[in-house]
Parts: sequence; C-alpha cells; structure tokens
Amino acid sequence: MKIPFLEIIEATTSDPNLLMWQYEDDDKEIKNGAKLTVYESQHVLFMNEGEVADVFGPGTYTLETKNIPILTSLKSWKYGFDSPFKATIYFFNTHQFINNKWGTPAPILMRDPEFGQVRVRAFGSFDLRISDPKVFFQQYAGTYEQLTIFELQQQLRDFIVPKFGEVLATEQLSVMDVAGNISEVSKKIEPLLKPYFLQLGVELTHFIITSVTLPDEVSAHYDKITNMNMVSDMDKFTKFNTATAIGQEGTAANDGTQNAIMAGLMMKQMQQLDSQNQVSTPTEDITSKLKQLKQLFENELIDEQEYKDKKADLINKM
Repeated sequence: MKIPFLEIIEATTSDPNLLMWQYEDDDKEIKNGAKLTVYESQHVLFMNEGEVADVFGPGTYTLETKNIPILTSLKSWKYGFDSPFKATIYFFNTHQFINNKWGTPAPILMRDPEFGQVRVRAFGSFDLRISDPKVFFQQYAGTYEQLTIFELQQQLRDFIVPKFGEVLATEQLSVMDVAGNISEVSKKIEPLLKPYFLQLGVELTHFIITSVTLPDEVSAHYDKITNMNMVSDMDKFTKFNTATAIGQEGTAANDGTQNAIMAGLMMKQMQQLDSQNQVSTPTEDITSKLKQLKQLFENELIDEQEYKDKKADLINKM
C-alpha cells in the first residue's frame, strides 16, 4: 500500500538529550501546500538529493514555492509546482544543554615558581546550544540519523582539556593561582573555546572549572601554611614543628615510633604549661590548650581516651 503524501509535518521528542533526529517518512514525498509546524526551541532542515536546502525556525509554514526558496532553486522550479516533492527532513532541538561534564583524563603538567613542574587535575562543566543548524549538520551531524548530546560531549571534551593546559602555560599561573581563583581561570579559557564551538554551529553559553586537584605534596605544604596562619602562639607552633622534625629524622624509625616521639614532646610541653599555671589559669590559655589537644587527636598523636581525659582536666580548670 502506497503511503499517502505528507500534508502535516511536526515532531516532538520525550528524550531531553536528543540534539537531532531524522523525521520518519519512508516515502519522503511531501504534498504541495503541506503544513510544517516548528515548535519553540526547534529548527527543521530540508535536504534534497544530498544537498542541504532550507532551514525553518519556530513557526507554522505552508510549503509552497515561495516559502522554500533554496529547494525551489535546487529543483529549478521556475513556474511553481503542483506535484509532490521529495525531501529528507531533520529536526533539531536548539534549547540549552546544560551541565555537560569535562575533566582531565590524565594530570596536566604545569610550571610553578615554587615547586617547579607540577601535575594537576581539573574538572568542570559547560552549557551549549545549537546556534546554526545548517553549519552543525554540514560540519558534524550529517552522517547521523539521530544524534544525542553524549556523542558531541566526547569531541568537545577532547578539545577543552588542551585549552586548559594552554592557558596554564601562557598565563604563567602558579598552582595556587589556579586552585584559589578557578572563576578567573574559567574566564580566561572560555573565549578560547567559543570559536571552536562556533565552527560546529554550536554556541558555548557557559563554561566553568569546578575543582582543581593538586599533588599530595603541594596540598600538604599549603595545609601547613594554613595551619600556621591559624596559630596564635608561634612559640608553641615552633615547638610542634621541632617535634615533627625529630620524628622524621630517623629513617629507620617506624611511623608508630615517630608519632610517639611527637606526642610525648607535645604532652610534655602541655604538662609544663599546666604546672606553670596551677595557681591561676586564664581562660584564654585553656582555650588555646584545648585547640592544641584537639589537633593532637585529629593527627592521631594521642588516642581517644587520652584526649577525653586531658580535655576533661582542662575544662575543670576553667
């Protein structure tokens, strides 16, 4: 049985990840005067005999010679047409596709003024939409009958990661510049990405770096600096660092011995302070000791029972 000519052309999809799909029409014959409905956030492309013909944005159209000028030109219909015509029809979703994830599959090498060459990882997201369906079809999607955002994501990720490394190199950023100002770094990268997206008929509407992962040794260094900035009594902090250094000197000593040395030194210092303030212990000194005690416990230099006993003893003196 012959399929009747298309008189009404419209399509929607329940798949939110669908970028483009071919309209189902085995016969591909469209009646002169057929109605085409293109919904908001859609575009429709007509292709005839392997050539891209007309593109329609949102609205309702009557498919006559005057309304399909490119197809009419391709077919050389100088005097109009009364018979059905053939065309392959593609629908495009042109709304924004948001929160597309990207990340560095392997660490990116960057040069840092303090640490030398450092390897960092970065992760983020980007939003996009099809801005030019004809260019998108010709430059990327023409071999697909159906295309989702997932196929496009991979190609775009492979382009984003090198640009991230390029910015790190050209801007001569330190690791802390990157980790501490990811919004500014995002702004530097986004303009470099937009031209590539536009070549595919796609607009990059938003790009962001959500996190930068530093090497363990770099993180440990800056954690130490942060802790030092939080310490009000530099003398006690110096003594703590001395205890740490002593614990790290013996290469033959195991971790348990090192921890015991550091814990013993710190506990001895606190006991000396206790004896010096037996008559009158200011509240602020006790508060400082509680903070130090908590740091010892969190660093696993004392066990939970020792922490509880010493904490109770200090609180009783307040």
